[in-house]
Amino acid sequence: MSDIARALWYTAPQTIEIREEKLSKPSGNRVYLKTHASAISRGTEAIVFRGDVPVSERERMIAPFQEGTFPFPVKYGYANVSEVIETKDDLKAGQRVFSLFPHQSNFLLSADALYLIPSDLPSTRATLAANMETALNIMWDAAILPCSNVAVVGAGTVGSLVGYLCARIAGAHVTMIDVNPKRQDIADEFSCTFSLPEVAPENQDVVVHCSASESGLNTAIRIAGREARIVEASWYGSRPSGLVLGGSFHSQRLSLISSQVGQVAPIMRPRWTHRRRMEAAISLLKDEVLDTLLAPPIEFEKAPKDLKDVLSGKKDTLCQPIVYS
Repeated sequence: MSDIARALWYTAPQTIEIREEKLSKPSGNRVYLKTHASAISRGTEAIVFRGDVPVSERERMIAPFQEGTFPFPVKYGYANVSEVIETKDDLKAGQRVFSLFPHQSNFLLSADALYLIPSDLPSTRATLAANMETALNIMWDAAILPCSNVAVVGAGTVGSLVGYLCARIAGAHVTMIDVNPKRQDIADEFSCTFSLPEVAPENQDVVVHCSASESGLNTAIRIAGREARIVEASWYGSRPSGLVLGGSFHSQRLSLISSQVGQVAPIMRPRWTHRRRMEAAISLLKDEVLDTLLAPPIEFEKAPKDLKDVLSGKKDTLCQPIVYS
């Protein structure tokens, strides 16, 4: 095993570099892993990339295996698919696992933090596991029932996965709403209707907001039906959000619910652990139609340059995989 690892670091506003670090020997239940693929969580990592993590949220924003402190420098990320190389645990060499580890070529991690990946699940698609876990938790918070009219505002990676899951509920009619008309292709693949915000259908039973924009949240409020639930699944970082709470918000008796993946949704918490939720999320990735969300992979060694366009919004990318040689 190599005792030198290479990792992606955010070192200053809109600045990314690769740094080397020395690894220790595997001991106890720590497993030596070689990364096959990782993925950029575009919404959250764009906030880190800009240095926009609010002071009040810096402790809560710490990723499970982050190094460094906000705003910079930080080794940040949480979608890693790797191969077991050396272990003293029950895991076998050659098995692939998912972990909430940053973008790094090789690393050591406790076996307790690893989730087995089925042999028929491609590594790049498996990087969607953390986003699918978020989407699953949103579904639980939204409590979407059969035959509901559901709107998802914001067809990024998480919003699209919410639309995908909603469309598989019996009798549900799902509309994915986005300012980008190119998202129509994703909606079609996921058996959803697509709409631009200005013509979005109203009187929705449940609206899930995933656009992390003021206009998107106000669209969600506008199209919600009487006594409907609006689930706010976005995270804005330090940006303000102006809500339009006049008009029909009170007369319609709308409910605004916050959803965040850090805790299992209350309705499921008595029986579900974080591990069970992640294992369920991985099991939901078998459908090859989900490859629609994946951009062409970029090479790890080129990531400091290539990721800038992705994280600055110049490149129309949903989930950006990184592959390792």
